[in-house]
Amino acid sequence: MYKKKFDEIPARDDVGIKEVVEKWIEVYKLRSKFDESSIVNAWPDIIGKAIANRTQKIYIHDKKLFVKVESAVIKNELAMMRRQIIGRVNEYVGHVVVEEFVIL
Repeated sequence: MYKKKFDEIPARDDVGIKEVVEKWIEVYKLRSKFDESSIVNAWPDIIGKAIANRTQKIYIHDKKLFVKVESAVIKNELAMMRRQIIGRVNEYVGHVVVEEFVIL
């Protein structure tokens, strides 16, 4: 007797978990907060571990990315890379979340 595997059984209401989560985020208008928290969590991947280890605080408010760093050398590096950092952050998320970059 042939048994069908679970994956082979068609269902009309099959929805992936990704679509469900995306829909939930949109319905409850949590997209901006979700994007902000994902940027903060991915900061070492976006900017590099060397600079991320010297970052004391990072947050986003009114489409401005605020970063507090401990050294003047790092501040200078970040200031020179301002446009690149904004581009990397927005590319990571997939749409424009950050328009300005402020170094504290």
